[in-house]
Amino acid sequence: MKKLYLVFIALLSVLAVQAQVDRSKMPEPGPAPKINFKEPQSFKLKNGVNVLVVENHKLPRVSIQLTIDNPPILEGNKAGVSSMAGSLMGNGSKNIPKDAFNEEIDFLGARMSFGSQGAYASSLSKYFPRMMELMADAAINPNFTQEQFNQEKEKIVTALKTQEKDVAAIASRVQLALSYGKHHPYGEFTTEATVSNITLADTERFYRNYFVPANAYLIVIGDVEFKDVQKMCEEYFTPWTKAAPPSFSFSKPSDVQYTQINFVDMPNAVQSEISVQNMVNLKRKDEDYIAALLANQVLGGASESRLNLNLREDKGYTYGSYSSIGSDKYASSTFSATAKVRNIVTDSSVVEILKEIELINTEPISEKELSRAKAKYAGSFIMNLENPQTIAGYALNIETEDLPKDFYKTFLEKLEKVSKTDVENAAKKYFSVTNARVVVIGKGSEILDNLEKANINGSKIPVLFFDKTAEKAEKPDYSAVIPEGLTATSVIEKYIETIGGKTALEKLESYYMVATAEMQGRKMEMKMKKTSKGQFMQDIKMEGNSVSKQVLDGDKGYIIAQGQRKDFSAEEVLKVKEESAPFPELKYLTAGYVTLAGTQAVGGKKAYVVKIGDKKTAYYDMETGLKLQEVHTMKIQGQQVQQTFLFDDYKEVSGILFPFKLTQHMGPQNIDFIFSEIKVNDGVSNSDFE
Repeated sequence: MKKLYLVFIALLSVLAVQAQVDRSKMPEPGPAPKINFKEPQSFKLKNGVNVLVVENHKLPRVSIQLTIDNPPILEGNKAGVSSMAGSLMGNGSKNIPKDAFNEEIDFLGARMSFGSQGAYASSLSKYFPRMMELMADAAINPNFTQEQFNQEKEKIVTALKTQEKDVAAIASRVQLALSYGKHHPYGEFTTEATVSNITLADTERFYRNYFVPANAYLIVIGDVEFKDVQKMCEEYFTPWTKAAPPSFSFSKPSDVQYTQINFVDMPNAVQSEISVQNMVNLKRKDEDYIAALLANQVLGGASESRLNLNLREDKGYTYGSYSSIGSDKYASSTFSATAKVRNIVTDSSVVEILKEIELINTEPISEKELSRAKAKYAGSFIMNLENPQTIAGYALNIETEDLPKDFYKTFLEKLEKVSKTDVENAAKKYFSVTNARVVVIGKGSEILDNLEKANINGSKIPVLFFDKTAEKAEKPDYSAVIPEGLTATSVIEKYIETIGGKTALEKLESYYMVATAEMQGRKMEMKMKKTSKGQFMQDIKMEGNSVSKQVLDGDKGYIIAQGQRKDFSAEEVLKVKEESAPFPELKYLTAGYVTLAGTQAVGGKKAYVVKIGDKKTAYYDMETGLKLQEVHTMKIQGQQVQQTFLFDDYKEVSGILFPFKLTQHMGPQNIDFIFSEIKVNDGVSNSDFE
């Protein structure tokens, strides 16, 4: 009875307290929690290696992070030598062959990777001593062989050739080259010419000069004892020869004198890459560092930021528009606001991005924006603490950037103290709308006319022209002269004659094609069958499972997607029929809706532009007559979008030329279908279209 009485009294007390709470008001937030960021224990080897150890015995795992904190390295006419050195390291050592080295790491269930300025490894704690020994051996005694060098060099050259038509890759290097200059470590880039200059001796020299212990930090985190780590480091890393890297100076980049558009023409671009950028001098130790991060968060650091809400949610120009701000203790870094947008809205997107930067400079941010930005940063900061590499990075920052020992312990406190005024001042200091460099990489024939009319606050934005290597260029000329008397019909006739002739095409009864591709790391297979009797079948499989199958048999057909079958409507039958003919160009010869619309560059080749109705455009090589590209316009969710197909690698099959490579572009997706088999008048039966 006494216990019941006490419970009753306690219940009354709780109810009394609750009665005093005003539930119409949101509870006041409590103080920002302090982060339990354990300070590392440290020691220094005689050769200069700084070792930091953070003991954490919650899980039986250990990570090892080796970072060589060198200033930026200018590679000049041998740009790419650092990548070469990094790719050769970690392939065994002079003491252990490559295959045996990799097999042992796999056997231990561990991870190990190397770069030109560091390495990383992780494993269960019981294998930690061996992992430390293997990492030290590979770092101190790398096995640089001519055979491996030749293989890695070939890989780099192949990748560079692939990037020559990759709009995103070109945009990335041009943006940095224009900001920093091509003779700055952050602005130079690797080319086939610079790679051809690199020898095995150059790679070994780079390793000897820059993979040295003078600026090296070894950070060990996990289920270890400090004294054991110290003993192992002294045993395994003491043989690392004491040395310091060469020193050199480089130019200091600066902003442009006035806001301008720097345009690079990429005729194969299916969307435009935009970056509005300016230089910033920001370091982690600066008083306004966190305020600058929050200013960027409000402007374009997340999906609910101003840029994304404007360009994606309101205007529908892009899948996403974001911004970033860098910090660097050695050199200036950049602020940039970016977007990948449809060609038709390139100029409008440039203007909207500049407007948003101007607004955050001139108008107060709201309390809601500030609190949301703080919450986002706090959440991200706390989640990142689960990653040993993040902890290693924080420990390294404290050591190398002159930060207070409690910088990360009190990060949330400092974050909470940042005011609206602090954020607004940081935006004014770091985001420029008067000295902004607007880099646009895109298809000039479709976007340049409007881009040259773009203006901000009534002032036209000057457009300067550059090529893919960030060198100044002349304005592209798209006015190739069309020979007198040339018509769409004559362009089509040349194409038909080039691929085999009208007689050969009309004799074709069917063809069967098999192609493979990769999408987001997953393998795809496409099988396509067409006949001259209006029959069509296309089956796309992802890792062996059919994801989309379309079948047309004369005036009826269906599509199967995700296991669901849907019969074509009369309108859909007509649309599929347009694409079902083995060679649609045979129909174009007598069609009244085909017109010659001009000329245009496609992938560096001049092409005639042929409009096929109002929803399809084909591009034919002016020299060879081959079809280079088709662009289909369609409506999806009320938005007009373009789907582009590029045709390449033509080969002869049974007297007819077929493209053995088909590249499909739609939005940010690029899929390369490589045809492995094409059969003419073989492998097709009526049962394929049932």
